[in-house]
Amino acid sequence: MEDHGVTGARVDLEITVDLSPERLWDLVTAVPRIGEWSPECEHAAWLENGVVVSEAMVMEGTRFQARNRRQGRVWTVTCVVTEADRPRTFAWSVLDAAQDLDRPSSRWRYEFQPGDSPDQTLVRHSFVHGPGESGLRDIIRQNPELASIIVEVRLGELREHMTQTLDAMARPLLTV
Repeated sequence: MEDHGVTGARVDLEITVDLSPERLWDLVTAVPRIGEWSPECEHAAWLENGVVVSEAMVMEGTRFQARNRRQGRVWTVTCVVTEADRPRTFAWSVLDAAQDLDRPSSRWRYEFQPGDSPDQTLVRHSFVHGPGESGLRDIIRQNPELASIIVEVRLGELREHMTQTLDAMARPLLTV
């Protein structure tokens, strides 16, 4: 089966955010709140032994479930935290139906470094498509002649969504 350039397709984003690394790490790891900021992930929840829980210890191996919506398509994924070092890094892998951590659908990673002031953070945020199954692969199987365009468009969407999510997290809370 042809890969069509999907495995390893990636987005790397670097942006400065007006929040301290500690505050931003706390927001990024507030998995149940992601729907407040993300244009694609509308709901997420921590899992413990396959059951939804309200809180979880953010550490390597912790799982969460997310429901995404894009262009009328809705799907749910299970994710596994692969790195959690407050306030420096937070990373996770998105599992496909095979649930093989060595062959994820994708890998996501945040790295935080202090910015020019104490209330700024230099964020490096990345997405890497894995060898596992995904909606992107399904779409390409239906239109293999358009594979390079489909990958390019999807990576552009992801870059935009990653930026929008960080911008929304950094927006000051409005008080009424």
